[in-house]
Amino acid sequence: MKLNLQAIIKIVLTTLFFLCLLDMPYGFYQFVRFVALIGFGILAYKANEEGENTEMIIYGGLALLFQPFFKIALGRVIWNIVDMIVGIGLIASLFMNRAKSQR
Repeated sequence: MKLNLQAIIKIVLTTLFFLCLLDMPYGFYQFVRFVALIGFGILAYKANEEGENTEMIIYGGLALLFQPFFKIALGRVIWNIVDMIVGIGLIASLFMNRAKSQR
């Protein structure tokens, strides 16, 4: 399986989001928010280049949700749920993109 930039970003983000479920130092969560902003920004840009407007809007929205500058206080439980949903969504998008490319 050949990994492209988008797949690598999705795997890294998924790993970081699942690590957020553990009890980590606060600095780790700040790091994840910064990496997520950059990663989702790149994914939104690539989706825009490929004409995938729905994906572009989703990734842009996620970049805004995870951005580290104006924090959205949802509480630990809600953030854990968000991390799980986004992580599972990224894994699902990896498989959907793989199936789409094999056609």
